[in-house]
Amino acid sequence: MRAPDFLTWRRWLNALGPLLALLAVYLLFALIGPESFRSGRNLETIARQTTLVGLAALGMTLVIISGGIDLSVGSAVALATVVIAVTLNRGAAPAAAALAAVATCVACGLVTGLLITRLRVVPFIVTLGMMLLVRGAAKGLSREQKVDAPETWLNELLASLPDERRWQLVPPGVWLLAAMAVLTAGLLRYTRLGRHTVAIGSNALTARLCGVPVERTQVVLYGLAGAFTGLAGVMQFSRLTVGDPTVAVGLELDVIAAVVIGGASLAGGEGSVLGSLVGALIMSVIRSGCAQMQMPNWVQEIITGAIIVAAVALDRWRHRRR
Repeated sequence: MRAPDFLTWRRWLNALGPLLALLAVYLLFALIGPESFRSGRNLETIARQTTLVGLAALGMTLVIISGGIDLSVGSAVALATVVIAVTLNRGAAPAAAALAAVATCVACGLVTGLLITRLRVVPFIVTLGMMLLVRGAAKGLSREQKVDAPETWLNELLASLPDERRWQLVPPGVWLLAAMAVLTAGLLRYTRLGRHTVAIGSNALTARLCGVPVERTQVVLYGLAGAFTGLAGVMQFSRLTVGDPTVAVGLELDVIAAVVIGGASLAGGEGSVLGSLVGALIMSVIRSGCAQMQMPNWVQEIITGAIIVAAVALDRWRHRRR
């Protein structure tokens, strides 16, 4: 009886660990930080700051669970903002511009998946090349400068809520993140694609022997990750209100860190949507707390880097114990 009880306790601890870490980080800054950190307005700001990383982390969760990785997220977000601005300037409707950005990122994801599966090159190398390729495409499309765009309702997706719209609690972009998170969690838990994703990440060879279409599933997963990256690009455009080919440099590191902090394994086969969102929230809370306490940027970068290293070290330690 002791072994099952211990295993059950360890599973609960692994599941609740990110939530407990989020609570501990928030309470720490609530105690040592200024009173403004605990205000409702700051909580809204944290939610807005989490949306961009959170949306991209949903796609990265699928990719990492399958045993892959994507280093081109930041470049794809920059390309999405440029596509939106250029499309709006050509007279397209805001919804059409957003769809064009998402479709562009989906195409980038599908190309990445095809290169990985057809050339049989490790995802790290392929996505590293795509990171440079997509960033170059964004700079070429924008002629290496920011692209101004007319004001539309896209600008309000992550804007701070005015007093007359406080009943919404958070901006529409945050609600979009919540909806996408529910859909992604349902996909992982209740669909064949979700089961195949976990099977490939656990052991691709065994999954192939069991009849799982490994290559096709990987291409679909990178396409889905591209869709979530495109939505993150729409949110980035909402914050900037311009197309900027130089934006989101290093965003992929924040996204990967959020997924790993949330309990996903870089070896594949393990991860959750809730954990990834909690990981993104932990990073946003830390940055907000540091900013409220007027800490310099280099301190924030050291803290974030230490958290990433600790999360990866914890992941490797858990696998050695197994």
